[in-house]
Amino acid sequence: MAAASGLPAKIRLQIVSAERSLVDELVDEVEIPGWDGYFGVWPGHTPLLAALSVGTLSYRQGPERRLLVLAFGFAEVQPDRVTILAQIAERPEEIDFERARAARTRAEERIATPTADIDVERARIAMLKALVRLQAAERARMRS
Repeated sequence: MAAASGLPAKIRLQIVSAERSLVDELVDEVEIPGWDGYFGVWPGHTPLLAALSVGTLSYRQGPERRLLVLAFGFAEVQPDRVTILAQIAERPEEIDFERARAARTRAEERIATPTADIDVERARIAMLKALVRLQAAERARMRS
């Protein structure tokens, strides 16, 4: 499907985690949590390869916006498609809110009282993952 200008009218979005394929759809736009910050992709985007951070990917199909929690991996962008290979990819409604809350508490404790055997950077990443999961799960709760 191409627009009058020769640019594609939609983007094929494919999202795959280490465990499964989550998305394979035509979409209007995508916002991706890149290593250097969030970036948007529309049909006809310049090709690029980007490292992913921990964050919430959003994509729009018409008026409907959907979210996924991502952590690490890569995004390959082409003018007509975006392929996401993520270490972790979850839909907000799949997130166990209490488990994410407990993970946040554990990470906070590790960061607050570091010991020689605690990897502070790993604890910081665990905290970031828990916070993103909690935010996404809360958004999903508010929508339903």
